[in-house]
Amino acid sequence: MMTDGAASGENFEARSALALLSVAEMTRADKRAVEAGVPSLTLMENAGRAVADVAARMLPLGSRVVVLCGPGNNGGDGFVAARYLAECGYAVTVAALAQRETWRGDAAAMLARWSGVIDDARRVPLDGFALIIDALFGAGLSRDIDGDYRELLGRVAVSGIPVLSVDVPSGVDGDGGAVRGAALRATRTVTFFRRKPGHLLYPGRALCGVVEVADIGMPTGHLEKLRATSSEPATNANAPALWTDAFPTPDATGHKYTRGHAVVVSGPPEATGAARLAARGALRVGAGLVTVASPRAAVPVNAAHLTAIMLAPFEVPEGLSRILSDQRKNAVLIGPGAGVSPEVRRMTEIVLASSAGVVLDADALTVFAGATPALFAGIATRQASTVLTPHEGEFRRMFPDLTGSKLERARAAAARSGAVIILKGPDTVIAAPDGRAAINENAPPWLGTAGSGDVLAGFVTGLLAQGMPAYEAACAAVWLHGECGNAFGRGLIAEDIPEMLPRVFANLST
Repeated sequence: MMTDGAASGENFEARSALALLSVAEMTRADKRAVEAGVPSLTLMENAGRAVADVAARMLPLGSRVVVLCGPGNNGGDGFVAARYLAECGYAVTVAALAQRETWRGDAAAMLARWSGVIDDARRVPLDGFALIIDALFGAGLSRDIDGDYRELLGRVAVSGIPVLSVDVPSGVDGDGGAVRGAALRATRTVTFFRRKPGHLLYPGRALCGVVEVADIGMPTGHLEKLRATSSEPATNANAPALWTDAFPTPDATGHKYTRGHAVVVSGPPEATGAARLAARGALRVGAGLVTVASPRAAVPVNAAHLTAIMLAPFEVPEGLSRILSDQRKNAVLIGPGAGVSPEVRRMTEIVLASSAGVVLDADALTVFAGATPALFAGIATRQASTVLTPHEGEFRRMFPDLTGSKLERARAAAARSGAVIILKGPDTVIAAPDGRAAINENAPPWLGTAGSGDVLAGFVTGLLAQGMPAYEAACAAVWLHGECGNAFGRGLIAEDIPEMLPRVFANLST
């Protein structure tokens, strides 16, 4: 959809804003900014002022604010925020977790600029404050919160006072969104330069409230230089700027055969609906032709429901080879409603042996639980791309040994399998074998309905049929799926999702 130089430049800027930085990457960003001539005290001053600006938007002038400061640079940001708020006329109390003489570095310098009293954060009464600024522990918390610190977080929680967190809510791991023993629930969170994965991954996302990203004066081109020299693969928030450059746009001289031919393999007569939902999704997302490959016993029920989508009968399982031998059929989905049987495993092997782009969903994943080496060996021999779409239960059955955050597990699964992984959920993670990963953030709760995942698999298949690269197709499909849910709202059922695509496309192209 991006067609001219100006649009491409805008897309570059939008893509840059989607970057998510790990805690280690953000530490390097700060260090390299200092090496480039930006004083570290200037970065902290800008960060603290940004926190104060957000606090001022949340409160009437003169309100009582307590700033809880931890022992590191997060606390230093809090001292700066306290100073600015006091200078503006707010009634500010500062309470810290350490004595004045124990502070070091930039935080100590900012503490020295605070002329007021420093209370003990573990004992300060919280009654009567209009806002708590949480500058206790940043994104790089190295151990679980316990003892007096945990008790303090508990007092904040029961106070009912709005919380503005600095960087991340205290107790939330910035890289994975996990809760380290205990964590605060913020009304708003102010972070700096770029968001972190923990802002998007649950449970961290639910604890952050509204996240604002503040410009603290990083040098021009800083992100690009940082990523060019980083050993970590890129992580991004999933949004159109990440994939619109690769999104298929029909040519005025094209026709249905130039827009690809997707195949969806149907289940048995009693379980055909999932394949039809997927096929409808593939057609709506732009595939020129879509065929449901149907076991002969299921042909009558499928034929009774299909119109623009074609129907191809076959004998289970080997007859599927004949359908896929036509290389114009360039994308194929198997799994929705397929059942778990030796025949389904054999049909999945036939699909993997084809020259088409492949999406494996639902039962096509489950049939390889406990036998994933055979599946991954089949993927390794393919020239075309493969996408796997597990939810958490299917993922655990396929990768029972993988631990860590959702982002880490999805990346490890993609590297091991050789496939693009869509690890589904409210914070779906899309990961490529080369390490690229994106975290989705637009999915509404209405998508938690029967058949929703089948439509998503159909979206991916339809985009593969149109020649979109697998990682970008997976990212686009997940985002479009979420946006369709948002467009419809409460009351959504799976049949509604494809019908929202024209509205979503119209907004996407404006």
